[in-house]
Amino acid sequence: MFIDFFYTLKDQGVPVSPTSFLTLHRALKSGLVRTLNDFYTASRTILVKSERYFDLYDQVFAHHFQGADLPEPDEALLDDIASAMLEEWLRDPKTLADAMGIDESELNKLSPEELIEYFKERLKDQEGRHDGGSKWIGTGGTSPVGHSGYHPGGMRVGGVSRNKSAVKVAMERRYKDYSQQGPLTQAMIGEALKRLRNLIPSGPQDQVDVDETIYRTMKNGGEIEIVFSRSLKDRLKVILAIDNGGWSMDQYIPVVQTLFDYARAQFKDVKTFFFHNTVYDALWKDPTRIKKPVRVTEFTRYDPETRLIFVGDASMAPYELMASDGSIYVQERSGKPSIEQLKTLAETFPHNVWLNPVPTRMWSYTHTINAISQIFPMYPLSLDGLEQAITKLMEK
Repeated sequence: MFIDFFYTLKDQGVPVSPTSFLTLHRALKSGLVRTLNDFYTASRTILVKSERYFDLYDQVFAHHFQGADLPEPDEALLDDIASAMLEEWLRDPKTLADAMGIDESELNKLSPEELIEYFKERLKDQEGRHDGGSKWIGTGGTSPVGHSGYHPGGMRVGGVSRNKSAVKVAMERRYKDYSQQGPLTQAMIGEALKRLRNLIPSGPQDQVDVDETIYRTMKNGGEIEIVFSRSLKDRLKVILAIDNGGWSMDQYIPVVQTLFDYARAQFKDVKTFFFHNTVYDALWKDPTRIKKPVRVTEFTRYDPETRLIFVGDASMAPYELMASDGSIYVQERSGKPSIEQLKTLAETFPHNVWLNPVPTRMWSYTHTINAISQIFPMYPLSLDGLEQAITKLMEK
């Protein structure tokens, strides 16, 4: 049975090695593992080498020892969206019922578990793309069910028994926030900082490190060894542009700002700007987008080596991106289509990326996401996506 467990872990993407599996067998043979609880702790300690796989390990453990289903990626996404819909229902049932075209009184008869299943079935019923409107999964309408309203941290339904058996512990999904693929959360700040620390310039070592030179010279018995280091002036400049115009982005703004505030020491400066949906004529220094506009043309005076990082769902009506003066705001009229303004920024700052909280598998359903991803290298707003974006930003 343990061989099957080993191969299931491997099949699900946990990089377990034959050596660690043999180590686990030695622990079993020595009598150190006496209960299923002991096995849960011992096997995770021995087989799993990174906390990023803890959540996946728990799912495999629950599957192997209690027959819990191993979620397919699409099924996992449906679970998250359905949970978010339940959260929205508990907060404002009338709005959600109206948006989905359902009688609110019908949903009131269902238990939380039944609501989750109902929402999942509604999500599965939709086939293909849907632009606009207020029903099903919209890409430009008013429905909170759409990807633009995706809330990955939906509330958990059902609860777990107080009996802390190994299977119950595994089913609690305590390590979900360690996942590399889900959208960034406040709990992931520490892990995200590790990725962001790779955003360090690799310029020439052109400054004498006096203290290290003295130390090395003394260590060499008086033979002089000059040690060079990189000067502080090589620290990077970063422009962070955040979409703060809709509730679909609200949950990510504090996470992203906190992340870059923590990492500020390693950058020469970080300038934060705001926009809604896309850049029409300006980016704004103030979150209200009223008082401090910076026109796109003004960015040509910035250092071209500045790293430009956009954070947004890139989801809007196509005319907002493609039409001249497609802005929904009267004060933003440049006579140019937004897509041309984005191209100007991409040309001004060749080191650029776009971080998108919308799950990657849903990008193909939205025309504007596809269009913007042709201008900026686009990555998911996740730990893995952040790591890939940093690698891209540091290319020569």
